[in-house]
Amino acid sequence: MLRRTIAIGGGLLLLVLLIFGFRGCLDARKERAMEDYVRGANELIKLSKAESRQLFNVLSAPSNSDQSINRENQANALRVDAATLSDRARDLDVPDELSDANDYFVEALDLRRDGLAEVADQLPGALAQEERRNSTARIADAMQAFLASDVLLIGRYKPLLEKGLDEEDVNAPVPSNNALRFVEEIQWVNPSYVADQIAGIRGTDGGSATPGAHGNGLGTASLGGVTLSPGASATVPLTADIAFDIQVANQGDSTETDVKAQVTVGQGGDAIDLEETIPEIAPGEVKTVTIPLTKQPPTGQNVPITVNVKAVPGEKVTDNNQAEFTVIFTR
Repeated sequence: MLRRTIAIGGGLLLLVLLIFGFRGCLDARKERAMEDYVRGANELIKLSKAESRQLFNVLSAPSNSDQSINRENQANALRVDAATLSDRARDLDVPDELSDANDYFVEALDLRRDGLAEVADQLPGALAQEERRNSTARIADAMQAFLASDVLLIGRYKPLLEKGLDEEDVNAPVPSNNALRFVEEIQWVNPSYVADQIAGIRGTDGGSATPGAHGNGLGTASLGGVTLSPGASATVPLTADIAFDIQVANQGDSTETDVKAQVTVGQGGDAIDLEETIPEIAPGEVKTVTIPLTKQPPTGQNVPITVNVKAVPGEKVTDNNQAEFTVIFTR
């Protein structure tokens, strides 16, 4: 009887050891699977970050016309690379504990793939001499897709990844917010900023000027329908949709592109800086640009206002590009 009891006890002990050993193997396999997933995802994140750096170099580095084709080729290469990363994300072996996090991960890389495809499609038009305004706007729209991918990775993927790893007590490296971020400079989501950068790589913003005389001049300026006169004070009622109307005249013999009209309301740290761009203005042409007053200026007092037409490449005479006015805003 004693032997039988010992045998049974030994068998039970062996069974318990086998069960714990089996569970330990399962836990080890689960841990390795989660570590392998994080390792694979981090590699794709690293490659996507490299694509970000390459893209913004393509869109902002100094350029000349001989490099336009090369930039288009780089954008198309990024399109292909982004599609490959998206496919690789779908091929990751995803543990059940991290499946929700991976859904956001794949969606984010899809957004980057689509955004890079849109940039590649629109860049030739943005660099061309005709119909570039629409293409530039479409590139700005693509920046919103990149920003959305950042929100998904930082606000959804990373917290779910950390939660899944913590619950299983798995120590795996979680990427930093900066590593997950595609848009490092938030101004890239501003269409005006994108237009300025595209103008720069076309060589029309700080680049070399085309042959011929260049120069724009400031014409009349009005605010809310009230004509402004240098040296005189004007009274202007504030309305919800009040805006400046600035006339710009091309006084040279060359067509100018991306001409910037700038307005400063007030002075010092409280000044309101405004700017709008005229896409193109022909020699001898006069165009009016409307610039909404987007912030509330002080009322009941003299407010200095400066209007400036930014000089274009090759412009040598700029004494007629700027004027100063005084306005009293009323309610």
